[in-house]
Amino acid sequence: MGNPFAELSATVSPGLMQFYVVLMIALVVVGVILDMKHKQSAKYFFANAKKAEKNAKRKVSDGEKMSLKVKTLTNEVLTSSEFCNEDRRKSHLLTMYGFIFFVISTAVMIFGYGDAESTPFIWPLLWHLGALSLCVGGYWFWFKIRVDVSAEGLPWNRVERADLFILSLLATATFALLWSLSGATLFFGAFIISSTILFGGVYWSKFAHMFFKPAAAYQKKVTRADESRENLPAEYDLTDPEVQKKFPDIPMYMGDNPPNMGQGIKREDPRHY
Repeated sequence: MGNPFAELSATVSPGLMQFYVVLMIALVVVGVILDMKHKQSAKYFFANAKKAEKNAKRKVSDGEKMSLKVKTLTNEVLTSSEFCNEDRRKSHLLTMYGFIFFVISTAVMIFGYGDAESTPFIWPLLWHLGALSLCVGGYWFWFKIRVDVSAEGLPWNRVERADLFILSLLATATFALLWSLSGATLFFGAFIISSTILFGGVYWSKFAHMFFKPAAAYQKKVTRADESRENLPAEYDLTDPEVQKKFPDIPMYMGDNPPNMGQGIKREDPRHY
């Protein structure tokens, strides 16, 4: 299991491979900027943050903010704990870490090692394991977990523009493995085409959301800490007598000692998003 890009250098110059990687990075940056401009997501995010700051009922200290940032990093970013569906969470983690290992090891092998003999074994190993992990998590999501299939009963082969990201991602990892194992030019060409669609199609896919997701998760934690709560009502314990006193119709609709979500939540497995 060697460096596939070192073997490729016999027919494609390392400079050309490095240029391609830089071009893909540039396409991602341009795509994210265009996506932000089109959806005005950054403008909305900062406006919403200012609005929440005005409605804050208490000041959040710098120490609290740092603690919230750490929690966001460890929960929403590194472990994806926001997913209630455990299968969805596992699939996401397999795909996410597979993608990270795959991309980083690709860059290291192309820019750092020109021949297979000088490449430390760890980088080709991470490249293949990353692509394999990506395929396991991605295909698991596509065929079973995807909400169109699992909750709405639609066929797995139904494709819309929103599926551009996951399909190009799966194609990139799949053809990369097939090319590495077989050395076939056909698979290498498919690998390049699919990766170009993946990174060049950022504007039309959900690729850009990964940059806003941590920021949105952190902002949500801040609104809970400063009690502005994005103008949402407080979370009450429906079994609390004081809450029942404040809302006297609770026993009428949910009984004298109601569970917080009622019995309906127990009627089926929590498969819906």
